[in-house]
Amino acid sequence: MPTVAIVGRPNVGKSALFNRLAKRRIAIVHDQPGVTRDRISAPCVATEHPCTLVDTGGIGATIDDGFGGQVALEADIAMDTADLILFVVDAHDGLTAIDQALAQKLHKARAPVRLVINKCDDPRHEAALDEFATLGFSEAVFVSAEHGRNFHRLTAAIDEVIAPLAGDLAAAGEESRQAGIRLAVVGKPNAGKSSLVNAILRDERTIVSEIAGTTRDAVDLPYQYDGEAFTLIDTAGLRPRGRRDNSVEVFSAMRTEKAVRRSDLCVLVIDLASGITAQDRKIARMILNEKKPCLIVLNKFDIFEPGGDHKARIARATEQVRRELFFLSHAPFVICSARTGRAVGHVLRQALKIRDAAAGAPATGRLNRILQEAMRKNPPPLNTSLKRRLKLYYATSATDPAHLAIPVPTIILFVNDKRLMTGAYETYLSNQFRAAHPAPGIPVVFSVRSRDRREWEPPAKSK
Repeated sequence: MPTVAIVGRPNVGKSALFNRLAKRRIAIVHDQPGVTRDRISAPCVATEHPCTLVDTGGIGATIDDGFGGQVALEADIAMDTADLILFVVDAHDGLTAIDQALAQKLHKARAPVRLVINKCDDPRHEAALDEFATLGFSEAVFVSAEHGRNFHRLTAAIDEVIAPLAGDLAAAGEESRQAGIRLAVVGKPNAGKSSLVNAILRDERTIVSEIAGTTRDAVDLPYQYDGEAFTLIDTAGLRPRGRRDNSVEVFSAMRTEKAVRRSDLCVLVIDLASGITAQDRKIARMILNEKKPCLIVLNKFDIFEPGGDHKARIARATEQVRRELFFLSHAPFVICSARTGRAVGHVLRQALKIRDAAAGAPATGRLNRILQEAMRKNPPPLNTSLKRRLKLYYATSATDPAHLAIPVPTIILFVNDKRLMTGAYETYLSNQFRAAHPAPGIPVVFSVRSRDRREWEPPAKSK
């Protein structure tokens, strides 16, 4: 989907703007400057056309307080990734040096920029804000994120830019079909991602080095295997956020995360010789949160406990991955060595097995029988504050048309009150569904919706 980035110095109301456009309280809103430190994203539901919102943060309060480089970095990130940039300024504070510094950067952006003058609670104040015209942006919108004033004008301005991009989604779907199964090869630096890609392709298509971080960008490599089309996406290694030294690493990480989102299957490469680390678990969580099918590749088996009994080494590797990545228990794994080529052929074969398992999702009738039987065996707990139990009226499934190569259906549960669904009970239903319908590598995704039962009952017959 098109991306709309919200940029500006701290405390101008970016997070309040973000929450109102998303119609959810996602970003923390506080009077203290600099509360938002990481970039967060969410779908925008206030506009007519779908788009993704990105809230940026972490810029200094003045241009001289040591955050000048971060000002430039945040602007660069917005310019590099966004289809539209909302540049937010504060009507109460007036024009500041940081506003001017950001404006200079944003004038070089390839994406259009809309100036959003926030905290305009009274229309009489708008005439006194001519100083913002010196920033050089031809179009400005006066809003109040706190009170929702003029938000119809802001959403109209967003729709004006992203509406033409909506037609590109159909073309993207056709491009997706031609790309076949898109495999995003992800992992921490030096796990052997590029070596694995080269071993699969049997060609030195990507640079391999012992220096961690050699791969900087996400590289798409088409490949035919057993009559099936694949696109292997070799990505940059993901280091922890606090250890990304420069803007190149930040951009590389963003492109890796984007590759995960547009992939059909994530291949998580782990350096078995070094063991499973906290960063491996963090990347695995990202795949789970993106609701992506997953295949785990335990690489460097040739140097894992060398000289030991082969079967015992496999057993210890299996025990390690299931213990450390227990939350990805549905993901199958391949033990291989990209350096020697041993068992590398199993990676694409396993990907095809995951694709085939995903194609056999249960029909609506069987889906409802599985879930109703699970609730009969173990009824949901009583909610003591609401004095009610969860009731399931109906279940159905929907699939994102952008990811049909390996579909991940969202199971929509229509219940009496979604507040009655606890995390533990949702996990129980997920486990029961997986037991009745095993689909290796495919996550179980629930969407719980409250529904008045009267809507499901036919109207009473008139006498």
